[in-house]
Amino acid sequence: MSSHTLQFTARTSVNGVVERDFTVGGVTGALWSPESGADGAPLVLMGHGGGTHRKAPAMKGRAQRLVADGGFHVATIDAPGHGGRPVTEHDEREIDAMQEAMATGVPVGPIVVRYNAYLAEQAVPEWQATLDALQRLPEIGADGPVGYFGLNMGTAIGIPLTAADPRITAAVFGLFWPDLVAETARRITVPVEFSLQWDDEHIPREAGLALYDAFGSREKSLHVNTGRHKEMPRFEADSAVRFFVRHLRAPAPAAV
Repeated sequence: MSSHTLQFTARTSVNGVVERDFTVGGVTGALWSPESGADGAPLVLMGHGGGTHRKAPAMKGRAQRLVADGGFHVATIDAPGHGGRPVTEHDEREIDAMQEAMATGVPVGPIVVRYNAYLAEQAVPEWQATLDALQRLPEIGADGPVGYFGLNMGTAIGIPLTAADPRITAAVFGLFWPDLVAETARRITVPVEFSLQWDDEHIPREAGLALYDAFGSREKSLHVNTGRHKEMPRFEADSAVRFFVRHLRAPAPAAV
C-alpha cells in the first residue's frame, strides 16, 4: 500500500482554513491547511474515536483550531469500518456486543479493547502509507516535524503507530484502558500529553493512570478533569495546540 498516491477529491476554504478530501489506496481522508503560509508547516495526524469518522464535528473543530492557532497541516483518515469505509461482519458483531454491554450494564471495556486492537492492526500500516503520501506533497515535504493527536480509539491506534514510526515526534493521547497497549506505550519516548476524566463511567481512573504511567517518555504531562467519559472540556483542545506548538515548531531566534 505504501506505493499508493494521494488523490484529492474535493476542496473548500472557510475563514483562512483550506479543507481537502482525499483518498490513499481506498482509504478516505481529509487534510486541513492554512490558506496562506502553509509551505513547510508541521503536520499533525489526528485519529478519530470509535463510532465516528474523519470529519466528525469534534474532529473538524480540533483541526480548525490547530490550523488557525498553530499554523499546522492536519490530516485525518477513516479507521477500518468507519466513515466512508465498508463495515464487515466482524465489525457488526463487535458493535452489537458493545451496544448490548452498555444496555445491560456490563463493563464495555474488554470488548472495546479487543475490537480496537483488531482495528489498529489494519490502521497502523494505513496511517504510515498515508503519511508517506502526505510527505510527497510539496507543501508538507519529507523533512517536516509530525505529531499525532487521538483520544479513545484514536489512542488505541495512535499508541502502536507512534511506537512504530519514528517520524512522529510528539503525541496527545487520552481516554483509554491500559490493556493490550501498555507494553507498547513503554516503547514511546517522545513528549506526550495525556488526558483522562476523573469520573469516567467506562474507564476506571486507576486504569487511566496506569496507561499514563506506562509511557516511556521523559517528558509527559497528565491532564485530569472532573466529569464523565464524554465530558472532556473543550479547553483541552487548546492545550493540545499549545503542546504541538512547543514541540513541533522550532523556537524563534533570540533577538540580538
